[in-house]
Parts: sequence; C-alpha cells; structure tokens
Amino acid sequence: MTAVPGPAEFAEHENDHQHADVSGGWLRAGVFGAMDGLVTNIALVAGVGGGGADRHAIVLTGMAGLVAGAFSMALGEFASVDTQNDAVEYEVSIERDELRRHPSAEAAELTEMYVEMGLSRETAEAVSREVSADPELAVKVHITQELGVDPDDRPSPWTAAISSFVAFSIGGIFPIITYLLGYSSLLLALAVGAVGLFVAGALTSRFTTRSWWLSGLRQLLFGAIAAGATYVVGVLIGVGVAG
Repeated sequence: MTAVPGPAEFAEHENDHQHADVSGGWLRAGVFGAMDGLVTNIALVAGVGGGGADRHAIVLTGMAGLVAGAFSMALGEFASVDTQNDAVEYEVSIERDELRRHPSAEAAELTEMYVEMGLSRETAEAVSREVSADPELAVKVHITQELGVDPDDRPSPWTAAISSFVAFSIGGIFPIITYLLGYSSLLLALAVGAVGLFVAGALTSRFTTRSWWLSGLRQLLFGAIAAGATYVVGVLIGVGVAG
C-alpha cells in the first residue's frame, strides 16, 4: 500500500517540482515576435545592403521594417487570439445546449471517452455520473476532451499583442544596431544579427526539451536562409538598376 505523503514531504516535492509559466498567451507571441523581428530585419538589411544602399537608406529601411512589423504582429496576434477565444466561447454555448437537451447521450459519450482513455467501464460510468451532476463541470470536461482546450484558461489578446510588439521591436533592432552607432559595415551588422538569432534560439530551449545550442543553431540557420535569399535578390536588382 502506498503511503500518503505528509505536509513536509508534500512541500519538499512542490519545491522540487516547479514548472515554467507558459500560460496567458505571452510565450508563443513573444517567441514568434522576437524571431520574426530578427529574421525580417536581417533579411531587409541583407537585401538592401546587397543592393548597394548606403548607411542612411539601410537605417531607414530597418526602422520602417521594425515599426511596420511590430504593429502588424501586434494587431495580428490580437485579432487571432480574440477570434480563437470567440470560437471557443461559441463551442461552449453549443456544448451547454447539447447537455441541456440530451443529458443522457452526453453522459454516455463521456463514458466512452474515459473507456478509450483506459479506465474500466465501471469506473468510467462512475466518473461520468459525477461529472454530469455538475452542469458547468460537465461543459468544461466535454470541451476539454473534445476540443483539447480549457475554456477557463483562454489567453489574453492584449497580452499576446503587447508581447509580440515588444519582442518584435527588440528582435528588429539587433540587425541595425551597428548602423545606428555610426558603422557602415554590412558584414558587421549581419554578424550582430546572427548573434541575436543564436541567443534568441538558445533562450527558447528553456521552455522545451531541445538543447540550447541546437535551438540556437536552428534559428541561426533559418535566419541565414532568409538573409542569403534577400541578399541575392538585392545584388541582382542592384546590378540591374546600376546597369
């Protein structure tokens, strides 16, 4: 028979069993915003620089890309998260109506879900009866099981928008830092952007099972592909215009 842990043992377990806070919608928006800001502006700098633009033109392009991208990301995140929340609310209303009109059928459906999860039918029926006795709990359980979302834990569109805006702005400033400081070397700017890509990728490993160096290299590779493509376009267009 398994011993029931005492208060001290439970407290020790809680201290050793901490999770990172990944709720609220900030993580995905923040990571996506930072990576997009870095890749977008590194690609812009590489393309414009490859086309032969001077320092002033590159700074103007980078700042325009930063501002436009930050607002675009923020508005897009707000709209997408708000729409997703509305969709979940709509599904909740449908499920609540189904539970009101067909309680027995919904209870039987829940029983089958628990059986498929591995519970014995007797246990599944007992759990289903207890859940179905509380209408709000029944709605929550059905939505969670059928849609894979918790209706009580919906991300904030404002949190997603602000996280995305700030993260994109921080990521987007990296590729033009050297130009803002007075330097005119494209290679130096791309090197700083590459460091930003690697560091940003490495930091995301804190929330995943991937190693920090692999996460960093992966993001660096993605940025290099985008920068290489736009650099080639910039060179070709620059040569064409010059000719």
